[in-house]
Amino acid sequence: MQLDKENMKKIRWLIAFAILLYLGVQNLHIVISTVRVLLGFLFPFIIGFGIAFILNIPMKFIEHHLFGKVLKQEKKTAQKLARPVSLVLSICFVICIIVIVMLVVVPELGATFVNIAKKIEENIPVFQKWIDNVFGNNPEVVKWAQSLDIEPGKIIDSVLGVLKNGVNNIVSSTVSITMGLLTTAMNVSIGFVFACYVLLQKEKLLQQIKKAMYAMFPEKPVRYLAHVWNLANRIFSSFITGQCIEAVILGSMFFVSMTILHFPYAMLVGVLISFTALIPLFGGIIGCWVAFFLILMISPVKAVLFLGLFLILQQIEGNLIYPHVVGGSVGLPSIWVLVAVTLGGSLMGIAGMLIFIPTVSVIYTLFREWVYARLEKKQLVL
Repeated sequence: MQLDKENMKKIRWLIAFAILLYLGVQNLHIVISTVRVLLGFLFPFIIGFGIAFILNIPMKFIEHHLFGKVLKQEKKTAQKLARPVSLVLSICFVICIIVIVMLVVVPELGATFVNIAKKIEENIPVFQKWIDNVFGNNPEVVKWAQSLDIEPGKIIDSVLGVLKNGVNNIVSSTVSITMGLLTTAMNVSIGFVFACYVLLQKEKLLQQIKKAMYAMFPEKPVRYLAHVWNLANRIFSSFITGQCIEAVILGSMFFVSMTILHFPYAMLVGVLISFTALIPLFGGIIGCWVAFFLILMISPVKAVLFLGLFLILQQIEGNLIYPHVVGGSVGLPSIWVLVAVTLGGSLMGIAGMLIFIPTVSVIYTLFREWVYARLEKKQLVL
């Protein structure tokens, strides 16, 4: 290795990095506390980027299909109005979805819990009679069964009693809970306003960032970072869009089929399956067993039939709908999808499952590009 000017510069940067790494490891607690403070300051803007990314998907669709022809004509009035109108329509679309879900799910859930409580209360005597017939030779079991006294009114009274006894603790904790909610609401509000500014001027902001990056760093790494950004943006957008469309289709299939076959809770199960289907791999199974339990309270026979219906619709969804709707947008082999879901779920819960699949897909695609580039450089064909 020749100690020319370029190599000496690289050595100096390497030594500086090694010193900073050593100091960071030696003062890890200070580094962690500093990172937490910085994340606290940046948290509203992180939320804003998340909101902007989600709103950008319907906004691009509306802008392309509603104003595409007008924008090609390069009319100044249309160019000024296209972006704000598309953004407002996107926000209204998301709000409408949330309101519709709340109007459908909340009353249905309330009615479901009331019906379950009534069913449990009605079936207690039947259960006691069955225990008496089966375990007639065991007086202790019969005595325990006869002592069962489950009434929703008594349960509510006992819960109220516990709440009254712990009212002092509740009042003291309410202050901290309220402050947390206010802080969260403020962060979300700031993030939402920031997201609107980002979406209204996204091309200008990207151009400014691009100029700043080229001015501060060498051209080659900046081009590679731009390639990574474009790849991540494409994969994340395709994944979120595909998952949402696939979840809506699957939920609609359950609602229609359950309505035709006169299953109970058709609307509730359809919405529930739509939401749980957003969780990769395990979401449908979670929704299935929750729906199975709800239907079991009404009719055990229909609950068993529901499992058969679920298996049929899952086969249709897995073999026909998912490959065409989501398709190869993620481009990740099944084994790595399982790894991504497991890691994401253990680290960040449901949100981690949704984030880790496209993230691992980006890493997998970049690694594959690097491998092929190395093989091509070595002139190897495998």
